[in-house]
Amino acid sequence: MCFNARFILQIALKRAKRRNSKKDIQHWEKSLKQYDELFQVSGFTHPELIIYTNDEPFKPQKSVWGLIPLWAKEAESIWNKTLNARGETIFEKPSFKKSAEEKRCLIPAEGFYEHYHFKGKRYPFYISHKENKPLTFAGLWNEWTDPASGEVIHTCSIVTTKANSLLAKIHNNPKLLGDARMPVILNENLENEWLKPLNKSELRELLQPFPDSELTAHTVKSLSGKNSLGNVIEANKEQSYHELEFDGENQLSLF
Repeated sequence: MCFNARFILQIALKRAKRRNSKKDIQHWEKSLKQYDELFQVSGFTHPELIIYTNDEPFKPQKSVWGLIPLWAKEAESIWNKTLNARGETIFEKPSFKKSAEEKRCLIPAEGFYEHYHFKGKRYPFYISHKENKPLTFAGLWNEWTDPASGEVIHTCSIVTTKANSLLAKIHNNPKLLGDARMPVILNENLENEWLKPLNKSELRELLQPFPDSELTAHTVKSLSGKNSLGNVIEANKEQSYHELEFDGENQLSLF
């Protein structure tokens, strides 16, 4: 799954810079400045992310993490359950079906966090591109109107798929019973494909595990609790745990 991630404004605006004027970019850099504070953010706090939708593929938009479908009567009962959308069932699940068919988006990030389970304890890992390239998650979006207040809320969800070999080792929660997951990460060539009006079969072909050879991972400090650094720029800094098993090159032996 993907419930914690790291977002950086300049990474988020990289796609916008391909098609927009310098004046537009400067405007977004100013108006979206708060986005540069999402260094280690939990989806359960429902932060606003920057996304690119199929309606406006090169214009950054703010969207709350946790998709609210049109039929929902209120947000609180559902959006903790829709932070992620399983790629295998997005065209069947009522929460995602309409968005999967008509409202897909790209969610740029610097990296994401997952927990490794070892001898009854959890150890957080930070996962990013080996060459420090931005990651682009496949996403779904929707605009929902609160029936009580009339407020229109733009929301999104990260699509997930079966984990590659690297993430399968890290995301080893015993409760998953071998069903390790990871975000669908699209390389630059596939970003535009995800936004096109393709049929279900064509879209499903895009929901593949990202090559583990292009990712790197290391342990970091706790993501929550008294030992957590919190949402600070150093949140992805490497933290060693002596109780984990390392090889002669100081690499975690599970790799």
